[in-house]
Amino acid sequence: MKQLFVHCARNATHTALLEDGRLTEFSVERSEGHSIVGNLYKGRVVNVLPGMQAAFVDIGLAKNAFLYVDDALHPHLDKQPKDKPSISELLKPGDETIVQVMKEPLGGKGARVTTHYSLPGRWLVYMPHADYVGVSKKIEQEQERSRLKNMAEQLREPGEGIILRTNAEGESLEALEDDLQALRSVWNDIRERGQAAAAPEELHRDFGLVQRMVRDVFTPDTEELVIDDEAAYREAASYLRRTAPSLEDRIRLYGESVPLYDKFGINEQLSKAFQPRIWLRSGGYLVWDRTEALTVIDVNTGKYTGTVDLEETVFRTNMEAAQEIARLLRLRDVGGIVIVDFIDMETEDHRHQVVQQLENSMKRDRTKCQVLGWTRLGLLEITRKKARANVESYFYETCAACKGKGKIYIR
Repeated sequence: MKQLFVHCARNATHTALLEDGRLTEFSVERSEGHSIVGNLYKGRVVNVLPGMQAAFVDIGLAKNAFLYVDDALHPHLDKQPKDKPSISELLKPGDETIVQVMKEPLGGKGARVTTHYSLPGRWLVYMPHADYVGVSKKIEQEQERSRLKNMAEQLREPGEGIILRTNAEGESLEALEDDLQALRSVWNDIRERGQAAAAPEELHRDFGLVQRMVRDVFTPDTEELVIDDEAAYREAASYLRRTAPSLEDRIRLYGESVPLYDKFGINEQLSKAFQPRIWLRSGGYLVWDRTEALTVIDVNTGKYTGTVDLEETVFRTNMEAAQEIARLLRLRDVGGIVIVDFIDMETEDHRHQVVQQLENSMKRDRTKCQVLGWTRLGLLEITRKKARANVESYFYETCAACKGKGKIYIR
């Protein structure tokens, strides 16, 4: 059972997704700083660095954005030149171009941008120049994949690209066409504004947090959407009325005296999920540590002694840990390199099953994850795409006294 909750505080909006009562996703958007991922800008090239195969583009932010050569070439790989050109052949200082933000500015780095534009809708993602049709890998039935792909080929115009989202499974041609027409209209507006605007200029802003979650997360398998703010409730209801009217009766406005996140145990789960030591139900635990370059997770048996033998105890702990690690990577919105030190296992079959458990648990994650495999030291390597600031950064800041050895709670 999936439940989506929206809590609107004075300075921020929080969303939480519960699956079978367990918190699996949590997002925050502060009122003074909306996410810029997905936004489109008319930018001016400030500097071109052939040695880095990149250009820096002024899009009106404090730091110039970073445009890598791959993101400046045609979005269809088959239409790119066999020999990658120098970035200086594609761009020069003073050029103006429309770019879209892929990654927010993080730390001392500016935003990463691309010219591979994509506009997400409820059922599909519209790419004005991609010239191909794709179907979400999470739609597994080949017959349904073929049906959706054929409909998309009917709908798209020459040169356009479409990706059918997981939500599109079972949808009609009319629903897809309505979504596509709306996105085409948005793109035409962006293009017209881009022709008239003087760089740097924002051309398009993606939805705020509430509408993004309703668009991307609130699907037919979600039982309810509970919102504790009337304005946000009306916003969500209006969006669903236009795009998925069959789901509108699943929204409800929360008005009880007990705070929403206390009523459903979300605050308690949040508190436990962001501790450096995470206890497993069996009695084992995870030790979680984050550096600038990567996240490190150590698995321990803790209080769990098992009932058969040591190998079985280790295996059961690692299997439970794999499931919990997948949930916490998603909940904490960890990005980049992740190294997991599972407890040493003697049999290759157990090692394979632990990886399989981790991969299966990651299938629900909307962010791209990849299990790379075991290192020679017996550590498991994982990567997870990073687009926004780590959720933890919304609640904690580095302590000035200990220089990062501890954290100060700032919520």
